[in-house]
Amino acid sequence: MSEINAATASGTRTATSLDVERRRIDCGEVTLDCALAGDPARPLVVLLHGFPESWYSWRHQIPVLAEHFRVVVPSLRGYGNSDRPTDVAAYEMPHLTGDVHGLVRALGYDDAAIVGHDWGGGISWAFAIDHPNACRRLAVCNCPHPAIFAKNVFSNPRQLLRSWYMFFFQIPRLPEWILTRNHMAALERGFRDMVVRKDREVFTEEDLREIKRSFDPPGAATAAVNYYRAQFRNRAALTRYSLETRIKCPTLLIWAEDDVALGKELTVGTDALVDAPFSIRFIPDCSHWVQQERPEEVNEALLAFLRS
Repeated sequence: MSEINAATASGTRTATSLDVERRRIDCGEVTLDCALAGDPARPLVVLLHGFPESWYSWRHQIPVLAEHFRVVVPSLRGYGNSDRPTDVAAYEMPHLTGDVHGLVRALGYDDAAIVGHDWGGGISWAFAIDHPNACRRLAVCNCPHPAIFAKNVFSNPRQLLRSWYMFFFQIPRLPEWILTRNHMAALERGFRDMVVRKDREVFTEEDLREIKRSFDPPGAATAAVNYYRAQFRNRAALTRYSLETRIKCPTLLIWAEDDVALGKELTVGTDALVDAPFSIRFIPDCSHWVQQERPEEVNEALLAFLRS
């Protein structure tokens, strides 16, 4: 069992804690290191993290959601103690959505509510398309529908500039060296400097140590960067999820308005791609790390949506 701290409404740390079960679960192609909480008899909610994080990204949401749901939070393939394929092609989207489907089945469920942020959000969108019968509800934090992103990254000069790092990540070895040198100083800056609200400590030293830990194992940094390489090297991957595809389940999009990597304009047109109830929650004065910088608003929105 592992113990994580919960956040109060003010965002400060308290002695309140939640024991989460840590378990490696065979998802078919890979075995994923997962944190589990909540009653197994309740409906399943799967939380998917982004780059460059781990299950710990959802530390503020787990205790809140576990009061109402069975919650499972994997470290995605390549991260932390999860299996780490070495082939770039192993990080193409069908493998990633297959991991989530295998995880849901391994836990004995037919479906789940899928919640994702950043890369986890991209996987969540794709999962709802690839496995519609297994996706009960979909909530995505600061990640556009893949078809909208693909259209904008090559036609919107502003978004192209914001996405410079995705092209940089195509260079062999250099990105991994930069990300891990000087005790991962670049990663630490990426989290602390992007925070909009400077009136509280969003990322503690403990948080940063845990974030870096998922990058520590040999090959972990390369695996994380391979998510970007796999999509760019496979032309079909960029067009697999077109504007003709539709999401069939109720969907919530949560969007921090001050995301330096993804512009707010990427939310435009999302409603037309969802053939089910759709809502969007904008959070002003907040960075890309929305569920960590503004956990209260995110928790409120998720609970209202998942329990409706």
